[in-house]
Amino acid sequence: MGLHALVIGGTRGIGLALVEALLADPTYVSVTAAGRQMDANLALDQLAAAHGGRFRRLTLDLTAEASIEAAAAELKAASPTLHLLINTAGLLHGDCLSPERRLADIKPDSLLASYEINAIGPILVAKHFQSLLAHGERAVLATLSARVGSIGDNRLGGWYAYRAAKAAQNQLMRTAAIELARRARELIVVSLHPGTVETGLSAPFRGNVAAEKLLTP
Repeated sequence: MGLHALVIGGTRGIGLALVEALLADPTYVSVTAAGRQMDANLALDQLAAAHGGRFRRLTLDLTAEASIEAAAAELKAASPTLHLLINTAGLLHGDCLSPERRLADIKPDSLLASYEINAIGPILVAKHFQSLLAHGERAVLATLSARVGSIGDNRLGGWYAYRAAKAAQNQLMRTAAIELARRARELIVVSLHPGTVETGLSAPFRGNVAAEKLLTP
């Protein structure tokens, strides 16, 4: 029997690289890339042309629970089981959002925006996709976290919103892992630290990263 995978944030960066790698593995009979904007994406168009029905696109907005719920229902109608779900979406900087260097830089809107993508979105994905993963076979629910979310490892300070949101994500996923282990013994729930990767998320902040520690997607 073939495996089914879903990559949230699969339109670029780490997510797109994972989609490509999974499609290269013949044991996966379906690989779905999900994201907020799924149109006008040349990379996805090329994957669709190369892999036909094995590749799917799914619209999913991590900031809207209704969108997450609808995406889960749509995927369940096409494929009632998942063996791998990995959420690669994250927010570090953007319009009116930049990592804080000091307390004076903290803005409530920035904190909320970071929590929405980095903490709330991942746990809502777990909430609505759990039934597709709890099928008695080995399955993995993974989300990309970050080392800066560690409280014990915080020696530099700064980056208040991102650190706090990733710490919250870690706690939420850990709590979900405990609950899901009670009724889905073959399901692994894990948060992953990818390191510093050459993506748009890290672009403004990797100038001082040693070449051997800078990873490609």
